[in-house]
Formats: sequence, structure tokens, C-alpha cells
Amino acid sequence: MVSTINLACVVGARPNFMKMAPLLRAMEAFPNLRPVLVHTGQHYDANLSDVFFDELEMRRPDISLEVGSGKHGAQTARVLERFEAVLEEGPPGGGRYDRVVVVGDVNSTMAAALAAVKLEIPVAHVEAGLRSFDRSMPEEINRIVTDSISDMLFVSEPAGIDNLRHEGHAESHLHLVGNVMIDSLFRLLPKARQRDTLSRFGLEPLGYGVVTLHRPANVDQPDVLSRLLDVLVETSRSLPLVFPVHPRTSARIRDFGLMERFQSAPGIVQLPPLGYLDFLAMTSQARLIVTDSGGLQEESTALKVPCLTMRPNTERPITVDEGTSVLVGTDSDQLRQKIGTILGGTFKRGNCPALWDGRASERIAAILALPGRRNSIEEIRP
Repeated sequence: MVSTINLACVVGARPNFMKMAPLLRAMEAFPNLRPVLVHTGQHYDANLSDVFFDELEMRRPDISLEVGSGKHGAQTARVLERFEAVLEEGPPGGGRYDRVVVVGDVNSTMAAALAAVKLEIPVAHVEAGLRSFDRSMPEEINRIVTDSISDMLFVSEPAGIDNLRHEGHAESHLHLVGNVMIDSLFRLLPKARQRDTLSRFGLEPLGYGVVTLHRPANVDQPDVLSRLLDVLVETSRSLPLVFPVHPRTSARIRDFGLMERFQSAPGIVQLPPLGYLDFLAMTSQARLIVTDSGGLQEESTALKVPCLTMRPNTERPITVDEGTSVLVGTDSDQLRQKIGTILGGTFKRGNCPALWDGRASERIAAILALPGRRNSIEEIRP
């Protein structure tokens, strides 16, 4: 008989939910796994929270830490303090936690991992091994620290395995399993496309582009942001652009005196925050995507939608090597040229990588349920 394994599964921000939802579902196939869902509250929007959980068909958190937003140090400290107390108390019903499961690269990921190892509780990191090799990115530090203290590393692409080997991780700790983000995407794509999202905004499939920008390199310098907006305004005259504007980006547009230029472009459709299904309905039927989001790089690759990534580097190289992503950096001239290539029909055709098949969560759950049983990329069935 396989012994019970109590898991503390941690989420802190919206991208974490997309990764944890399929994992929790896959764990249901293994009676010995008892996951407790802990939400740190690093990102919390009362208006979207319930909708988001409903759309992902995800159960509500068992424990909420309510740490809130704030500077890196304060936020990390609050997660450490409050999650440590949760681990010391143990799971509901008694006993102790056998393992902590963290996903992604947000502050909550690193802080929860630190709290666990200090209490000698082993850590599994989902989406391990991703490296941009740019330590100016807070996420890069979170990834490196989390991987360094985890003994079960679930990797989404071969480059991640190479990175972890180079860093000296034991081969027995490495598991190439695929991409859990794509599990959520494939499960919910049919439901997303049944929605009336496009018609509500007067859009036609393949008749618009989607833009998301929020990283400091793109929005914190007036000259950079101004040139990028010029290209977007110019493009919107021939192709409508759907632009859910991040609060940081909106503030910079206003602060730099660019708001009139931005709002006067009739082809730019500014949207409020969207739920997962509405946003997936938008991205999956777009002609092109312009983004600095790592998650959207992955999703566009799985959807085979051309993606111009406004970053000089990426921790997800498979989206460039095999997928539809092209790195543009902050170069407005290159952005303009690549948009022309897409609209002219000569953009490269990408492929969905191996193991991005909607079953990564099943592989992870099987390894968690029977530690040491498997360390291969073969399909693992419950």
C-alpha cells in the first residue's frame, strides 16, 4: 500500500493559477496524494478572483495568507512568515506536510520554497530550469533561488534540463514533463472559442492583433515607449489592435504625455482586465501578438499564432527555436518590419513542442505520487 503524501500547493499570482489548476485535477487520480491549496494573496483582485477560479474549474484555496502587494522585501518576508506558520501547523486533519509544490517564478514561489526547506520539508518546483541569463529581472533571481533549494525539478523544455545540469543538479532530481500552462490552454480552448468575446468588441477572427506590454524596459523610458506607440498606432490603421493596458503602462503613458496620441488612435481597442476565457478567445483567434509576457510566448507557440516578443532575451528559447516567437527587444524599427512580414504572409510557421500535449500535469502527479518511480519523458499514465 502506498503511503499518504500531504502536499502544500502554493499559488500567489494569476499565472500560478493556470499552472496549478491542471495539477490539482491530475492529483485526483492518485488517492495517496492529499493536496492543500495555499493562496499567498500576492496578487488579488476581488472583482476577478471568483470568476478566475470558476473559469479554470479550480477549487477555492484551503488557506489564504492575504499578504497583499508591496515591495519585494516586504512581500517576500510576509510570505515567509505566514507560510512558515502554515507549515508548522500541518495539514487540516493532522500530520505534517511531506512536500511543498511551487510553480513559476513570482515572489511567492521563492518565499514558499525558502520557508519549506528551513523546516526540512522538500520542495518540488514546476517550471524549473528556465533561464533568461538576465539577472536584472526579478523573476530570474526567483527561479535560480527556487531551483537551488528544490529536489524535484519539473521542466517544460529541453533547454531547462541543460541549464540545471550545468548548475550541478543531480540527474535524479530532473524530470522533463512538458508545460502545465498548455494543459490549461488545451482543456479550455473549446469553451473559450464558444464565447461571444469577439462579437462584443466588433472583431473578426484573424482580423486584429493583441498587444500586452508591462516590463520596465519597454514602458519606463519615454523615448522607447513613444517609439513603440508610434508603431502600434501606425499598425492599427490597417489592423485593429486589442490592448488590455497594464496599470503600469497606463501610468507611464499618462506621465510621459502620450495619452492623447494613444487614445486618439481609433484602431486601438483599449480593454479592461479580462478573465482567462475571454483573453484566450482573443489570443487564439488573433492575426498576431505583440507582448513582453513569457506566458503569452508559450501560449502563442501552442496556438501557432505569430508572436513578436518585446524582449532582448527569453527564458523560453523553445518558443523561438520551434515556436512562433521572434525576439524584437525594444527596437521599434524591427517591430515595424516584423509586423509587415506577418501581414504580408511570409512570417515563419512554428510548431508546438514535444510534450506540450496537455498531459504534463498527469506526468507530474504520477511522479509526486510515486517518488523515484520515474525520471523519463515517456508518458506516465495514472
